[in-house]
Amino acid sequence: MRELRKRADLTQRELATAARVSFRTVENLEQGRGGTPRLETLRKLAAPLRTTTSHLQGDHAEAGNPDADTVERWANVRAALLGPPPVLGPDDVPPTVAGVQTLVRDMTPLFSGDQFAELSTVLPPLLREAELLGAEGRSVRVRLLQLAGWLMVQTRQFEAAEVALSRALDGSADRLEGAATVTTQCWLLLRQGRLSAARELAARWADELEPRMSRATPDELSAWGWALLRLSAASVRDERPGDADDALRLAHAAAVALGREHAPGGDFLRAFGPTTVALKRAENASVVQRPDEVLRLSALVPMGGRRPTSNNWNRHLLDVANAEVELRNYGRAVEKLTEIRNNSPEWLPNQRFARDILGKVVRKRRRLTPEIRELADAVRLPADM
Repeated sequence: MRELRKRADLTQRELATAARVSFRTVENLEQGRGGTPRLETLRKLAAPLRTTTSHLQGDHAEAGNPDADTVERWANVRAALLGPPPVLGPDDVPPTVAGVQTLVRDMTPLFSGDQFAELSTVLPPLLREAELLGAEGRSVRVRLLQLAGWLMVQTRQFEAAEVALSRALDGSADRLEGAATVTTQCWLLLRQGRLSAARELAARWADELEPRMSRATPDELSAWGWALLRLSAASVRDERPGDADDALRLAHAAAVALGREHAPGGDFLRAFGPTTVALKRAENASVVQRPDEVLRLSALVPMGGRRPTSNNWNRHLLDVANAEVELRNYGRAVEKLTEIRNNSPEWLPNQRFARDILGKVVRKRRRLTPEIRELADAVRLPADM
């Protein structure tokens, strides 16, 4: 970083000012102190240093680092994904494809509704039953592994997520089924901070999935659109704004061609359309710290038709809350965080972004209201924040 700063003809203080970080942050990074920097800090530094976030980061991916309660809650799910293949005992009744399909269908609302406590109990035996189905259970097994991989990413258990998603991709029968897995794989790479890998994977699949617009089916447009959204997300975080805008423009074209939110086969993970693109456009504005633009775009989000998935909508509310904090509207930020807590109480504790936002609010307040203290407990904000 020191060499890049010298090439850019910047002092440490000038770099800190241009990147909107503290002088001590720059000083500590150049002297190798302070541990591994946050991805957001590296993104801020990349532009004035005329480089990319991934170049500053090197090969260091972010660990999952879930808290002890999360590790304990999902131990049986991790064992089912990472352990040896299950074996039927002499007195065990073998599962049937129809039976496992019914269970997966009945459990899907638990995934889309962020019912993590119940999933931690019912998912392990179902994963084992799916493995016992053999070749005839390929389709339902891939679907369950897609859901389990998404859940492991959501709860920052990255090793288990990688295993589940790799197995799902290996079992995919065609490119659209594979694309449903790759969308989550890209998200996993983004959460780990592996921006180059996420960008390359999304770009390769976007090229492979690009349809002829005059003949494209809704499922093809949805798959292509999601690959483009992941490409845009990786690019904007890697300080490649032109690539991010190009990918988002093409995703918008796919959404316009659809004309509505479309979920292939009713799969909430693949729901795509104008609303989803609008939410991701606001997310990109949040990443590059344009709070006014986030709020402007939020007001334009089309909410007719299919409601966006819980995951995408809650992320949007976090972007809005962060924008309100940046504009010093702390009360409005707390309102948005409270809305998320009321709607998805089990989703919120897994969001490091939520802790960052509330931490800013806490530092700016002399006294904390009961509502803020409750939120601090909900997002597991450290007591010394």
